[in-house]
Amino acid sequence: MKETHEDGPRQVDLAVARLDPWSVMKMTFLLSFALGIILIFASVILWMLLNGMQVFSSIRNFMDTIDGGGGGMNILVDLMRLPRVLGITTVIAVCNCLLLTAFATVSAFLYNVAASLVGGIRLTLIDE
Repeated sequence: MKETHEDGPRQVDLAVARLDPWSVMKMTFLLSFALGIILIFASVILWMLLNGMQVFSSIRNFMDTIDGGGGGMNILVDLMRLPRVLGITTVIAVCNCLLLTAFATVSAFLYNVAASLVGGIRLTLIDE
C-alpha cells in the first residue's frame, strides 16, 4: 500500500484481491429479484397502455379479416391476454434471477482464481 502525505488529499493505492462469493451471491440475488419485480410491473403497465390504445382489438380484427372469421388465428390473440403475459413475464423474471445469481457467483470464484495469479484489480482512493 502506497500512501502519499502532501498538502492535498491523501491518496491510497489498494488492490481488490478477493471477492466473497457468498456476499456476491446475496447482493446479486437481491438486485436481480428487484429487477424481476420491475420487469413484471413494466409489463403490466405496457399491457395496460396497449390495451387502452385498442391495439389488441385492432390485431384481433386484422386476424379475423385474414382468417375470414374461422377462429384459427385466435391462438395468437389468446397469447396477448393479461394473465398469459403475466405468466410468461414471471417465468422470465424467475429464470433471470436464477441465472444472474449463478453467473455472478461463478464470476466471483473465477475472479478469485485470477486475482490469486495476477494480484487483483488496483484502485487508487483519495481521501478528501
